[in-house]
Amino acid sequence: MKVLSLSLVDEDDLYEAMDWLAPRQSQIEAEIAKRHREDGTLVLYDMSSAAFEGKTCPLGKRGHPKDGVRGRLQIVYGLLATKEGVPIAIKVFAGNTGEPTTIAQQVEKLKGRFGLANVVLVGDRGLLTQARLREDVTPKQLDFITALRAPQIRALIRDEAIGLSLFDERDLVEVTHPDYLGERLVACLNPHLAKERTETRQSLLAATETELDKIVASLNRERRPLWGKDKIAMRVGKVIDRYKMAKHFIIEITDETFTYRRDEAKIAAETILDGIYVLRTSVESKVLGTEEVVLSYKSLSNVERVFRGFNTDLDIRPICHRTEARVSVHVFLRMLSYYVSFAMAHTLAPVLFKDDDPAGAKALRDSPIAPAKRSTSAKAKASTKVSANHTPVHSFATLMEDLATVTANRIQPRDTDLDSFAMITKPTPLQQRAFELLGVSPTLGYM
Repeated sequence: MKVLSLSLVDEDDLYEAMDWLAPRQSQIEAEIAKRHREDGTLVLYDMSSAAFEGKTCPLGKRGHPKDGVRGRLQIVYGLLATKEGVPIAIKVFAGNTGEPTTIAQQVEKLKGRFGLANVVLVGDRGLLTQARLREDVTPKQLDFITALRAPQIRALIRDEAIGLSLFDERDLVEVTHPDYLGERLVACLNPHLAKERTETRQSLLAATETELDKIVASLNRERRPLWGKDKIAMRVGKVIDRYKMAKHFIIEITDETFTYRRDEAKIAAETILDGIYVLRTSVESKVLGTEEVVLSYKSLSNVERVFRGFNTDLDIRPICHRTEARVSVHVFLRMLSYYVSFAMAHTLAPVLFKDDDPAGAKALRDSPIAPAKRSTSAKAKASTKVSANHTPVHSFATLMEDLATVTANRIQPRDTDLDSFAMITKPTPLQQRAFELLGVSPTLGYM
């Protein structure tokens, strides 16, 4: 409080501060975007949701939850971020808003308010749909990177534009197709993902068959056998819904019988897609190479990291405000908090488990398709739990807890004629190192 020159504040003061911030959000976002602006800027866009308390705010609606909280009113919010995961703008929508319908506003924000001339918008296949690209992105002369949906990939396989033989020598290759004239398609094969999906499917198929066999047995038991088409179908439906394997079975039900078998043709058709994904971009190859396209799309994971931060350390839930403006500010404050913590974590990387040698980590990666690797220095920190300066290594959260133990104690001498004074806790070597990296003094505001 002393550092910020604040006296005691109450709830009304905090609400007043939120109301002050609301009309300034656009200006602050524009300044953040300006700081991170560069020609050919890659901008990531994704959406998440947050469960909502109360029923008075018009933004609280039922929709598809992305935060795992079901059966509640919610809001959804769209986040724009740099490829490194630096948040630059956030927008709150009603909880029943469809993701693709938010694209137009974000495009206008990038081109109009932020004044970004050459922008590459990166979004997943659920956001950058064909309709949104045609109606919102391309007319505004924005480039894009997204991914094809499974039916679109099947069409490429059917037309022999891609096949497994394509990946005999490399795990990524550019292909062409008349449906995507003037664009580039980057076909990728992730063998680790292919193996994982195949094993998962086989496991789910086996689990489904085990439960279906129990239903078959219940029809054939001597005492009170299961009977009736509707009752049998209800039991079968519960099993199929649990494992999500309906499309892989051929099922026949009568009042007295139930049979099933695997639909091998559909299973084989899906197996062909295991580990294959295809990226779609309008960016010319002289601007962004094939590998850079893949890395740019995979950087969407940085937005997911922001969302995880919102849901954990920054406590985006619960949202208890009654007005749209305060709900929006509530979410905006989380973005600003993440922006500050992101910058701090980057600066404090030498004393955190965070990789402080991204160039070294990149050099160890054989292919952009392969999982990211940690640098030698990051592995050493993880193994020894000690930094290069021989101080304990922390996560960002635990380091903040450690720094919070530095306190200012008010000392009153026995001689009442002498004024009281502040005595600051002597920092430990780790705390001193952290303050040095941040360029601040633990006595800030007191001496």
